Amino acid sequence: MDEITKMSAPVPRNFDAENADNLEDLEKQFAVKAVQHLETYWAILEKVRGSLLRLTKMDDDIYDHLKTDFPEFDPAATIDENEMKSKSGKDRWRNFMMAYEKKVDDYNFGTMLRTSPKVEYEQDTTIFVPRMQFYAIEIARNRAGLNDWIYEKAKDASKS
Repeated sequence: MDEITKMSAPVPRNFDAENADNLEDLEKQFAVKAVQHLETYWAILEKVRGSLLRLTKMDDDIYDHLKTDFPEFDPAATIDENEMKSKSGKDRWRNFMMAYEKKVDDYNFGTMLRTSPKVEYEQDTTIFVPRMQFYAIEIARNRAGLNDWIYEKAKDASKS
């Protein structure tokens, strides 16, 4: 199931953000895409246990790569955005992501990520990251069963 990547077309290869005609409208379009992505992902998690979900055809490779490049990563921990976006954090993540440049569509497209697997998407618990960071982190969370509560909560709510 690759529902998340099916929902948006790739950014055109000849797209030049610096010279785009209307950057404000373009930013709104990117924001809309990011919100659609998070809504789609959340809806999927409400219908399928995260521990049973595959986000890409490469989940196993992405997960193994994450464990190799970020052995200290704890999928249950709250993400420290400052650390992730520090110079060293950016360098590490950039090196990780570039391995998928020709393998994953929109690997660097902006995507919303919850800072903790224990919370819903909210203003104070959501950060903007490249798609490969989202995939790596959410695959690790799903493998650890950390998103299964979303399915359980939705199932319980539907009984009421």
